Amino acid sequence: MVDLDDCFKSSDAPITVAEAIDRFSSSLGGISQTEMVSVRNALGRTLGSELIAQHNIPPQDNSAVDGYAVYFDDLNPDDETRMRVTERVAAGHPLKRPVRRSEAVQIFTGAPVPKGNMDQGPDTIFMVEDIKIDGDVVILPMGIEQYANHRKMGEDVKVGDVILMPGHRLRPQDVSMAASLGYAEVEVLRRLRVAVFSTGDEIQDVGKPLENGCIYDANRYFLLSLLESLGCEVSDVGIFPDVPNDIRAGLWQAAHDHDLLLTSGGVSKGEEDHIKAIVEDLGALNFWNLAIKPGRPIALGHVEREGVQVPFVGLPGNPVAVMVTFMQIARPLILLLSGVRDIEPILFQVKSGFNFKKKAGRREWLRARLEKDSSGKNVAMKYEANGSGIISSMVGSDGLIELPEDCEVIKQGDLIEFLPFSEVF
Repeated sequence: MVDLDDCFKSSDAPITVAEAIDRFSSSLGGISQTEMVSVRNALGRTLGSELIAQHNIPPQDNSAVDGYAVYFDDLNPDDETRMRVTERVAAGHPLKRPVRRSEAVQIFTGAPVPKGNMDQGPDTIFMVEDIKIDGDVVILPMGIEQYANHRKMGEDVKVGDVILMPGHRLRPQDVSMAASLGYAEVEVLRRLRVAVFSTGDEIQDVGKPLENGCIYDANRYFLLSLLESLGCEVSDVGIFPDVPNDIRAGLWQAAHDHDLLLTSGGVSKGEEDHIKAIVEDLGALNFWNLAIKPGRPIALGHVEREGVQVPFVGLPGNPVAVMVTFMQIARPLILLLSGVRDIEPILFQVKSGFNFKKKAGRREWLRARLEKDSSGKNVAMKYEANGSGIISSMVGSDGLIELPEDCEVIKQGDLIEFLPFSEVF
């Protein structure tokens, strides 16, 4: 069993995001239990075993176009070639006899290329747009290359090839590959079970008029939505009032049948923030001094029940800080716990459309939208409002500009790293 107390142990000195992710990656083990699911329901699931080619793709030589199949050696290298068309081959209907030399076969896209008599058969296919027809004779132009428009058996995938490795999250194109290999079911890791909750007398659920002094629970719905997009099995535990016994009972119950406990806000050292004392009593809790903006504080720990340490993650309370820290800290942690192998999103270089100064030694993320310049290239424009409670700044942005620890000044026209929301949401 992983010692989460040691893995999540904080230090007094600020640490970078890279150091935090490296600590997770070297210490945390993912889910090992697997299950079989229909390939129809495999999207977003994490492979639990190798996906191996059960046959060749394509399974036989076939035509890439509608046209006419011939032997290349029968073609006149110095002039047009005239050949009699003797057969017609459609997809799903192989020719039942071998093809003889000096005859042409009309063939359609995807149709199996016919065999020859004691040889491999026709090896070159003319597109229908390039030929002329004279009765039952096809007139073929000179200059075609041998094997043109001829798809070879196994040129995409060969039987026995390892196509995907365990820990890979299945995308639509991966599902297509599994189906093309004949898999009706695939072995996947079971879903990570996550319990999401909020705390606080001022937090109100949606569905009724907002009471005086309260705010709607936007963070919980953000977390529920994003966890579901990551393929987790999510339980909405709801809102706990500021009653320590209720919070304790709720956490204790959730730890019984979940792999992760997740909340936002209510995790600090104030006298009305009861989570800290309760989690410490049930397991352990550490506050991480991450050198980032926005995003502090972040609490990592565990609740221990029946000898099992269930990870606990407490994100900040401000909505933008919740979104950013989820993307940068909670998301890789969740993917690791889910058994996913590749956890790093892809960042893209774009030009800066603004000037900016930042404090050295910490990593910052700026909300930005993309615009096209006069040459058609993407330019990142920093969102005007930058407060950590302004949800509209995330709605109106396309992603985040990531400024590393050693960066102090950004000038208009500089190349900067841009993380589109589509990479993490």
